[in-house]
Amino acid sequence: QAQLVESGGGLAQPGGSLTLSCAASGFTSANYAMSWYRRAPGKEREFVAYIGIAGDYKTYAESVKGRFTLSREDAKSTSYLQMNSLNIEDTAVYYCYATLGGSSYWGQGTQVTVSS
Repeated sequence: QAQLVESGGGLAQPGGSLTLSCAASGFTSANYAMSWYRRAPGKEREFVAYIGIAGDYKTYAESVKGRFTLSREDAKSTSYLQMNSLNIEDTAVYYCYATLGGSSYWGQGTQVTVSS
């Protein structure tokens, strides 16, 4: 059964850091582009970051550019979202998303709360 499992969420202080992980199983994630999205309370889900196959291309939402870094380790079927300089507006449920043509998978999400 194909699935994505996020981990690493939790509580961070403003200015702090967290690293989210997305572990894939049941499919060859190395062939898929990986993205992260987030949904803040009362808001629509929004794009955060994208990494192409083999990490050949990356793009970030303007709100996280320079603070977040997306990487992938295909030998472990895992992608990582390093989040630095967190602020209260980064509070959201973060979702991992894998895409290959018409095939796609979503993770169940992990909560990130930024609060003093």
